[in-house]
Amino acid sequence: MTYIAPTTEQLFVLNHIARIDAMAQHERFAAATPDMVEAIVTGIGDFASEVYAPLNRIGDTDNPKWEDGRVTMPPGFREAYKQFVDAGWGTIDGPAEYGGQGLPFTLATVVIEALGSADMGFTLCNILTPGAIHALMAYGTEEQRQRWLPKLVTGEWNGTMNLTEPAAGSDVGALRSTAEKVTDGPNVGLYRIKGQKIFITFGEHDLTDNIVHLVLARTPGAPDGTRGISLFLVPKYRLDADGNPTISNGVRCASIEHKLGIHGSPTAVMIYGEDEDCLGEIVGEEMGGMRAMFVMMNNARLMVGCQGVQIAERATQQAQTFAAERVQSALAGSADRTPVTIDRHPDVKRMLWRMRAQTEAARALIYYAAAQTDFGKLGDEAAALRAEILTPLAKAHATDIGCEVASLGIQIHGGMGFIEETGAAQHYRDARIAPIYEGTNGIQAADLVGRKLGMAGGEGVRSLIADIAHGAGDFPELADLAEACGAVTDWLEQADMPDRLAGSYPYLTMLATATCGWLMALQHQGARAALDTGDGHDAFLEAKIASTRFYLQQIVPAARGLAASILAGDAALPPIASAS
Repeated sequence: MTYIAPTTEQLFVLNHIARIDAMAQHERFAAATPDMVEAIVTGIGDFASEVYAPLNRIGDTDNPKWEDGRVTMPPGFREAYKQFVDAGWGTIDGPAEYGGQGLPFTLATVVIEALGSADMGFTLCNILTPGAIHALMAYGTEEQRQRWLPKLVTGEWNGTMNLTEPAAGSDVGALRSTAEKVTDGPNVGLYRIKGQKIFITFGEHDLTDNIVHLVLARTPGAPDGTRGISLFLVPKYRLDADGNPTISNGVRCASIEHKLGIHGSPTAVMIYGEDEDCLGEIVGEEMGGMRAMFVMMNNARLMVGCQGVQIAERATQQAQTFAAERVQSALAGSADRTPVTIDRHPDVKRMLWRMRAQTEAARALIYYAAAQTDFGKLGDEAAALRAEILTPLAKAHATDIGCEVASLGIQIHGGMGFIEETGAAQHYRDARIAPIYEGTNGIQAADLVGRKLGMAGGEGVRSLIADIAHGAGDFPELADLAEACGAVTDWLEQADMPDRLAGSYPYLTMLATATCGWLMALQHQGARAALDTGDGHDAFLEAKIASTRFYLQQIVPAARGLAASILAGDAALPPIASAS
């Protein structure tokens, strides 16, 4: 099944939700003119459908191969990645002083969406490098930026994030990797890195001639827990006097994982400093690793949220095509007993509209969060705070939507959806990892109630709820949900931590649905206005009005029922009894 980028939809959301035109009024993003934006969105859509999409099934069936510490990518991947680099798609929001175009992060998000919808597994190589760039811009020295950023920005080298260890899991503070400072000789000032990391996305591959690992480790005498962690830049190959990656650096890939999905992405077990010295450069200060890493992780969390949109878009397109072609049964209650395509049957229509509406809502949430990040860079403190609040919503809710929509795609295919040859099963398998990595969705919910809820004295969340209520317009369902969000927020602010955490996940889902409802209401208003003035494609605008109405009248009301789960608190979660 081919992928067709939803260019008109993406441009509509950029204009009505992200307010890309307002960004372009600032000198920093002045190059984001309407013509430039349209050229980027159209261009990456064509590139994704023509270059990345044909590799999606290949990567799923002909997986990356590990042998003696080296990973060989499937046929066609090296050539496609080279085209990505040569076309400059990795440079969109890269810092201009190091070879980037300096355009909004929001536009880079559209690029990643298109590539990931075409091939989610392959695109994982593209989504962590920007985080490495942001970390170096925030905490790296100028010498480090000059040395590493130009080729990270172009994608000639990719970046990885090394947190997880076998005994630590999500408890980053339990890591055992060590970093000992070199005090003499030619490598004085560097650190000897020793340890093992697992689940490292594109930790080893043959797409680039170097890989830049950002590794968390503990220096001698550092305190236990996250306070004692430092961040190090550890390249696969150190650079010679000419800046070329020619010096072996004691970095070895011990194996790659055999996974449920994302088979086109090699997930590596990495060993540092086992047989030879592995040298790293500290990024920021000793014991300042978590601050630096969070710069990278926040970027990655939005990109993982975007993966929910990617897989939902691809699954929706495939389900719509299948349903429009599959003929089965006559319409119930019709005198004409001629079989019709299944997209005319009420329950299939319900599923298709739910897939479409949820996908559009998730896209609006991701673009809005990215845009608030950009406005924050322009000095808008309220936008920066809003981006902090939105990050856990975007990561968790959008990836939940990706799983739901991929599952509905299988349902629409019926028994054939459970058969690998249709491709619907791959979407479901690929989607399932997204709620787990870059901080599980449960961790995102805990972050929301444990840290984000109290930001700015609670004003961050309350201002969002106020905007939702104000923007409800002609949809009382959204106004009711906003009121319910306000009431449970009051309760959570007074609750103790066990009660907060017990209700954290339904609260995140409730608040995210309300936020999506507000963004869909804004699109509903924008589509109606454009239809009235004849400014746009009538068929697209009518479909947008229908999908937003479906979301606001079918999905929003159900979220109000989550209040009972939130208010039940920890008492509703007794200890799990033994099965024996």
